[in-house]
Amino acid sequence: MHWVCPCCDGLAHKIQTMPSPKTPAPAKKPRAQSKAPAVAETSSSRLTRDDWLDAAFQAAITGGFGAVRVLTLADALGVSRGSFYWHFADHAELVQALVDRWYQRELAAQKRMLQGELPDPAARILQILDNAIAHSVEEREFDRFEQALRALASKDKAIAAQLEKVDRKRLQLVYTHYAKLVGDDEKARELSALFYLAVVGSHEALNRPSSSTKVSDYLKSIIAKHLVHAVQTRA
Repeated sequence: MHWVCPCCDGLAHKIQTMPSPKTPAPAKKPRAQSKAPAVAETSSSRLTRDDWLDAAFQAAITGGFGAVRVLTLADALGVSRGSFYWHFADHAELVQALVDRWYQRELAAQKRMLQGELPDPAARILQILDNAIAHSVEEREFDRFEQALRALASKDKAIAAQLEKVDRKRLQLVYTHYAKLVGDDEKARELSALFYLAVVGSHEALNRPSSSTKVSDYLKSIIAKHLVHAVQTRA
């Protein structure tokens, strides 16, 4: 944002040269006082906090959190870096706000998963699997963001703790149904861990440029075969 001081208009006028005593200067009509030009609204004054977060999100999924730089984001948004400080105190606050937004989105997604419970635990696990693979196919940007977030978590303990909370909630969701399916606590914990690792690995595979619907269907089928149907038969 540019600040304009109306008192500075007078400083723009040059001091007139004194007229020669031999040739009196003709009297001049007083000029009408010019008005200070109105300050045009710039794009930076229209940007919101979410605009900056959206730009940071795109930077993270394309280049990791190392690409989330204030000057780079300002260039991408077509504004000066000064406009950033209307919404964030510093770069650290931007990163934390971006992680917090992701965290709240994940909590909301898990809350939706708890609704409309199916009575059969095997069917419920298959539903979680369907949703997880569909999420990876339809919302790849969020998968890539989470990959970037996990890389950041290896260097930032606070981010790692927040990510661990999400992981625990996801595992707990699957564990609850495995416990009902096999009736054994230790076995349910092992199966839920294997299931979660299989889904995370599937997300990695599906984020490759060569991935396709055929690949997603194959991954879903082998996870279901070995970690749901086979377990259901032995239970």
